[in-house]
Amino acid sequence: MRFAVVVFPGTWSDCDFHYVISEVLHQPVKYVWHRERSLDDVDCVILPGGFSYGDYLRAGAVAGRSPVVESLGGFVERGGYVLGSCNGFQILCEAGLLPGALMRNECLQYRCQSTHLVVEQVETPFTRGLRRGQVLTMPISHGEGKYHADPETLALLRKRNQIVFRYATAEGAVTRAANPNGSVENIAGVASPEGTVLGLMPHPERAAEAAIGGTDGLLLFQSLLGTLVEDGSFLKR
Repeated sequence: MRFAVVVFPGTWSDCDFHYVISEVLHQPVKYVWHRERSLDDVDCVILPGGFSYGDYLRAGAVAGRSPVVESLGGFVERGGYVLGSCNGFQILCEAGLLPGALMRNECLQYRCQSTHLVVEQVETPFTRGLRRGQVLTMPISHGEGKYHADPETLALLRKRNQIVFRYATAEGAVTRAANPNGSVENIAGVASPEGTVLGLMPHPERAAEAAIGGTDGLLLFQSLLGTLVEDGSFLKR
């Protein structure tokens, strides 16, 4: 499977994603500069964490209107996959590719810590290898990670099973104490209705080797690769 990692001015997790994809997963991957528009030669686009364009206006606001992000709608329509982590999640929401918005943490402090995520939705390409109720451990590192959506949007997210991850305890209980940023309903990640676009605030690329604390982040990529093999599309490439 061919991956692209988008680089914006201010991106800082691009190298981490590139390393995991190339050196851990052994898949072809390239960097794509934010001014590029062509995504015809890749299967999955990664929007990494960082401070794209210095987070001017709002986190992800300028990047959400960049040439490469404007190309993602057509890319997804052609069958492409998109994963946005941290600032990447913020960008996807700003671009309208995912519903809701990421706001300033409720505590008004930057949070850099390990979190537990309970899996809510397993019918996406990124989670089909997981179990509903399974607890994953991944770090967060953000100041604007409080997910917000109005009641109507939340109801639609529940109806369409678009809520993929919630912050939880190590046992999988969704509690206020387990919520590191005040996200509504402890939401840590959501997907598009088709499941081909996934955004989450935690960093899967920082949970990809046992030597640095865990490998739960790899499960998202392994699920995606397994899904492609199962439906035949990966085998044809």
